[in-house]
Amino acid sequence: MIDADDQQAGDASVSPATGEDDALPAGKRPARGTGRRLHGAIARKLGTAILAGEFAPGSLLSSEVEFSEALGVSRGAYREAVQVLTAKGLVESRPKAGTRILPRERWNLLDPEVLAWAFAGEPDVHFVHNLFELRAVVEPAAAAFAAERRNRDDLKLMKDALANMRRHSLATDAGRAADRDFHDAILRATGNDAMMALSASIGAAVNWTTQYKQRARGLPRNAIPDHAKVYEAILAGDAAAASAAMRILVDLALEDTSNAMQG
Repeated sequence: MIDADDQQAGDASVSPATGEDDALPAGKRPARGTGRRLHGAIARKLGTAILAGEFAPGSLLSSEVEFSEALGVSRGAYREAVQVLTAKGLVESRPKAGTRILPRERWNLLDPEVLAWAFAGEPDVHFVHNLFELRAVVEPAAAAFAAERRNRDDLKLMKDALANMRRHSLATDAGRAADRDFHDAILRATGNDAMMALSASIGAAVNWTTQYKQRARGLPRNAIPDHAKVYEAILAGDAAAASAAMRILVDLALEDTSNAMQG
């Protein structure tokens, strides 16, 4: 059954669907105003289970009727949830053949919502290391390009984001939003469209790993000075220093995350 937490998470992450709401079974109807987003909560519940390995690639989900009854939702809401999962490459649904979990290499693992599902439980260690390998390739290079190409507006965005990180700390939603803004500003300052296209994915990876690190206890250290060193190098126009500072930032973040995963 979809509980209140799942419903709230679905509301926050999925845009309202178009069209009329399907009638839910007696006693299962969501609060007024949430029905159009119910499929987001269902997608989150199923997506989290798939990312956690509860459904093996190649396996079939239960029938539409069985699943909708088990979750206490309408068949229409369940179908919309499956469409969300299909768009993210997690499942393939065919008439009469059912809904099958696709191989992992088909999953859109850089989709910000898929990243959220991956960190909803205990994330896969190998996947976390893959994310940091991607960041270690992209972000130091982006910092170097930013140092060479940044303009006054780019620097203001970075400076403001850094100030908000200091004001709110990375233990708060506002501080983590500022952290995303900081990394986003660097990617934008590269002027490289391909790098900028990774902004949402990089931002989501930064956000969810930071949240994960403080799930059981406080953040192991203050990472804001590491961000400041990246900004100072970009401000100075020193590409080599900016790249080196960003590499240190990413490496330390991986170390913190690995320690958190080890308990």
